[in-house]
Amino acid sequence: MDSELKNLDLIDVLSERHLQLRKITEELWNETSDIYLSNSEWFIMARIYKSKPTIAYVTRHVDISRQATHKFIKNLESKGLVEISNVKNNKKDKLIRLTELGEVCYEKNEELKANMEQKIADRIGHEQLRVLKEILKSDWGL
Repeated sequence: MDSELKNLDLIDVLSERHLQLRKITEELWNETSDIYLSNSEWFIMARIYKSKPTIAYVTRHVDISRQATHKFIKNLESKGLVEISNVKNNKKDKLIRLTELGEVCYEKNEELKANMEQKIADRIGHEQLRVLKEILKSDWGL
């Protein structure tokens, strides 16, 4: 893969690395768990973790179509990972939260990602990784 990245511009390199890391973490999870989860489901769970947003809020804050987001939320509910409830005095909005199982799964996945990050640090150097993270988190003025 590394030789394929050499001729790519910044945007394509970031995209390729992102896809590579997401694929690896998805495979690691699915190898160690009976509960299959897609990257989109993880992305939704990350928006819900330790909070009780409305489904409408989650839909607005993920880069997935409204219909697909609702489908993923229903999938998560059927797997016992999220719970949906009514909002008081509001018949339209619904609250969503991770169940205890959902939180356990999310935290285990965070451990898998931390292990992946440690492997990257061991390979490229801890200082290099720290600098990379700082650069990625900085204001790029876009």
